Amino acid sequence: MYNSSHEVANDPVKKRNYKPLIIILTIVINGIVVALMSIPPVQGFDLFDVKVLPLMNAIFNSFTFLFLLAALIAIIKKNVTLHRRFIYAAFTTTTFFLVTYVAHHMLSESTSYGGEGPLRYIYFFILITHIILAAVIVPLALMAVTRAWNMEIERHRKIARWTMPLWLYVSLTGVLVYILISPYY
Repeated sequence: MYNSSHEVANDPVKKRNYKPLIIILTIVINGIVVALMSIPPVQGFDLFDVKVLPLMNAIFNSFTFLFLLAALIAIIKKNVTLHRRFIYAAFTTTTFFLVTYVAHHMLSESTSYGGEGPLRYIYFFILITHIILAAVIVPLALMAVTRAWNMEIERHRKIARWTMPLWLYVSLTGVLVYILISPYY
């Protein structure tokens, strides 16, 4: 059977080099998040209650988690088209998350966790692993999707085996972080 996508995969001239884009996006996205820690929030912002933004972050993370889970199920069932659509949906909700996350940290002070006892240690473990893996997932997710675009299926599978569980963890722990800190907003 003739498969035109297979022909593209074996033709190195038609593959695109996304590495510069991945590097730039990784630096810009992670750089903005790191910069937010040292830039004071905008004062006097009163167009809307910025305390709604963390809830929006949790909602977007929830949808990302569900879309990723659906994408995983779709690919296990060998439904590549549905897998691709759910991955694009996950990228969309992750982008919305990033916008609301940046907006929240630009417009309000950081919220300190006020819990005590064992839950405090659980919260900080979840938060620290979430932050570290969120930084790592940026280039991994971009590499996975660009390898799929280039029809480098084996290379895509190799990185997706790491990317999918890490991205699921990051999106789920984002929701958990919100649930644990929400009483202190």
